[in-house]
Amino acid sequence: MAEVSWKEAALLAAVVLACYWNGLFCGFVFDDVSAILDNKDLRPTTSLKNLFLNDFWGTPMSEERSHKSYRPLTVLTFRLNYLFSELRAASYHGLNIVLHAVVCVLFLRVCRIFLDSRSSLVASLLFAVHPVHVEAVTGVVGRAELLSSIFFLAAFLSYTKSKGLDNSIVWSPIAATVLLVAAATLCKEQGITVVGICCVYEVFVAQGYTLPLLWDIAVQLVCGKDSLPYSLLQTLLKLIVLMFSTLLLVVIRVQVIQSQLPVFTRFDNPAAVSPTPARQLTFSYLLPVNSWLLLNPSELCCDWTMGTIPLVESLLDVRNLATLAFFCFLGLLTHYSLRFPGDSSKTIIMALSLIVLPFIPASNLFFPVGFVVAERVLYVPSMGFSILVAHGWKRLSGTSCLKKLSWICLAFVFLSHAIKTVHRNWDWQSEYTLFMSALKVNRNNAKLWNNVGHALENEQKYEQALSYFIQATKVQPDDIGAHMNVGRTYKNLNKTKDAEDAYLIAKSLMPQVIPGRKYAARVAPSHLNVYINLANLIRANESRLEEADHLYRQAISMRPDFKQAYISRGELLLKMNRPTEAKEAYLKALELDNTNADLWYNLAIVYIELRQPNEALKNFNQALQLNPKHKLGLFNSALLMQESGDPRARPEARKRFLSYIEEDPGDANGYFNLGMLAMDEKKDAEAESWMKKAIKLQPGFRSALFNLALLYSQTGRELEALPVLEELLRYYPDHSKGLILKGDILMNQMKDIKGAKKCFERIVEIDPTNVQGKHNLCVVYFEEKDLLKAEKCLVDTLAMAPEEEYIHRHLSIVQSKIVALNAAGQKGLLENGGGGSADEKKTLFENQPEQKNGKRSSQPTNMYNDQQLKNEKQTETKNLDKQSKKKSAKEIKDIEKKRAAALKRLEEIERILNVE
Repeated sequence: MAEVSWKEAALLAAVVLACYWNGLFCGFVFDDVSAILDNKDLRPTTSLKNLFLNDFWGTPMSEERSHKSYRPLTVLTFRLNYLFSELRAASYHGLNIVLHAVVCVLFLRVCRIFLDSRSSLVASLLFAVHPVHVEAVTGVVGRAELLSSIFFLAAFLSYTKSKGLDNSIVWSPIAATVLLVAAATLCKEQGITVVGICCVYEVFVAQGYTLPLLWDIAVQLVCGKDSLPYSLLQTLLKLIVLMFSTLLLVVIRVQVIQSQLPVFTRFDNPAAVSPTPARQLTFSYLLPVNSWLLLNPSELCCDWTMGTIPLVESLLDVRNLATLAFFCFLGLLTHYSLRFPGDSSKTIIMALSLIVLPFIPASNLFFPVGFVVAERVLYVPSMGFSILVAHGWKRLSGTSCLKKLSWICLAFVFLSHAIKTVHRNWDWQSEYTLFMSALKVNRNNAKLWNNVGHALENEQKYEQALSYFIQATKVQPDDIGAHMNVGRTYKNLNKTKDAEDAYLIAKSLMPQVIPGRKYAARVAPSHLNVYINLANLIRANESRLEEADHLYRQAISMRPDFKQAYISRGELLLKMNRPTEAKEAYLKALELDNTNADLWYNLAIVYIELRQPNEALKNFNQALQLNPKHKLGLFNSALLMQESGDPRARPEARKRFLSYIEEDPGDANGYFNLGMLAMDEKKDAEAESWMKKAIKLQPGFRSALFNLALLYSQTGRELEALPVLEELLRYYPDHSKGLILKGDILMNQMKDIKGAKKCFERIVEIDPTNVQGKHNLCVVYFEEKDLLKAEKCLVDTLAMAPEEEYIHRHLSIVQSKIVALNAAGQKGLLENGGGGSADEKKTLFENQPEQKNGKRSSQPTNMYNDQQLKNEKQTETKNLDKQSKKKSAKEIKDIEKKRAAALKRLEEIERILNVE
């Protein structure tokens, strides 16, 4: 058994690279999206333990919607890819190419057992360039086939060393074989079939038995004429060990899937739910279809489900001839290889075992599978096909008259296959190119029309996507998913009525509940989303909220473990102002999935609505424990701590705001709230810096502009505040507090009475009930020495706020002044009597920052269907003497100083008003 030279290995690697180099430029398409992009098990934040608890797609094996494909070692390699390159597709494709090259070298090593050096190299080269492997190599999820094949071939090579001298048993290679079989099975389920290959090898190759010889031994045993040969006893012992280990692996595998088969629909595999004889005839016909793909891979398709291959429903169907021819050819080869001794027979029986045994799990023989034909499951069977072709070529090339022709044909096959492989790789460049190439092969598969529509939808080409979705409903009128796609696209096009009609059609196609029968077993879980989508659509109408709630409850009644229904219903109940019921819905969802950070976040929002901030903070913390980078969790928990007024919470709030802007550096709200925290802590320079960053990111940021101006005003930099206020009022001309602050600065600092008067007049114009603006306008009249107008103004202001003592006092002073002037006979001065400086007026807007912007959403990030809601909260704070926040001793002292200053100004005004 010749070893593989480094030159041969290098040749195979070069051929693989030449055929698959353009695969490096492909993205994540088709099943890659679920297995890579949407699979949380790849993320370092997910526990490694989850890889052994979840299926290939990241769904817990215990859930009914799980695909039951248990491949933790394959997912582990995806995780390693993510660790080094995150979601850069080239690294995933590059590793797949390397693994394919390794498989080719191992396969060459296996071929050397049955073929000569030249023929084995031919078989390996044919395997390396075969176009049917593109789905397994260029499709990232095909790594399951690649890894499983590596352990598959390694297990077989290990077993071939289990025969010692004098036919003795060498146990260490057998033990290694068992471990390698387990590893192959943990990469993909079909890996366990290598045990069958080892059994065939042991009996017909290693021991050299033929069927007639085995028959003679059996007859002699039955007749009692002879005992079992020692070599046969040794063989039986080895096979018993192999079969026992296989049985143990099967038992463990059944335990892992909890004795449940995955739920598939008739759209995935129509023949599986068809009656006799259509089911048997169709499954039999699929065998020659798969063989034809190996023999003539000219028309390849990424998806062969639904109507791709019509059912064979009658014995008179002409396609049965293909089935008959296939079984006749297979029978002849089997008969030849089992009946006659010799190297040729051994080669053929091993080739047939490599074709047949690894294909059994995908053949629907023991259990239905979720596809009709899948090119990637032909990866290992193509090894046997390659051996058969190489063996046949060897026989032909050994004939002098056919030698040249055989070389020409071989060169043509290699070249055509290599070109087809390179061309096929480009189909996997994007989802659009992949599914469009599939439609060229098959136009009777509604799933392909839907997938082209999805690809266009992702590019926001909704009109074009709609045409493909509608075509899908024509190809398969009872395809629930297609009608749901039509409804969703109409919704994106703002055609609400058409969207509702499409959803109602999809809903009408749902199977009705049959008493005593489990609903979930007869329908794809994703189809239940029709209730969610329809409810989400109609709840935009306030008058139909109850109707939407009924749909959510209907979905839950059909499938009590339907997590998304609880989540969507919780959002609706919040909208209906029923937070207690919303809390119950979210708690139920958490029972189904307590590792979902978004659910904990949503529950925190409910507690905020219930005015339980401590409980809200606990749930925010739980969300952040599960996902430390949960953006909305970071922001809203920090905001909650900031609004609590507790100085002890400020450091943690600051830390979370900093983490938030690290995750979302383009959101000005994070910088603004850091500025507000700095203002609370009297860190004026830091506050100024954060406010400026917020304004730079979001020009016209109302709260940031006002609070920056306020900061300047409070720190004695009123002249710097003016341009900021000008910018604020350019964006928001009716901003009352901005006008008040500007008027105050104009009057007190710039001595611009007219400018201040315009500000206060504008406030009264836009809000005649604004007491602050009205009172300050009264002060302006006094500054203008128009006492009668000031009196009338104060009377009107007092009517609006009769509880304000300072207005009573000012009115009394003005009226006393008027009486005094009248008594002195200075009637002409009534309209210009008395006076005072702008410094002496009373202002009510000191220390009144706008409240922090808040983002509170009942929809988290990365959820199952609608976008998040970020509700900004931009209300003004109350007067300082009415604030209810807890203050430190230092803050209280500052407040008292400011109050004393305000009282002093009032006294000055009163003194001036009393001057004769």
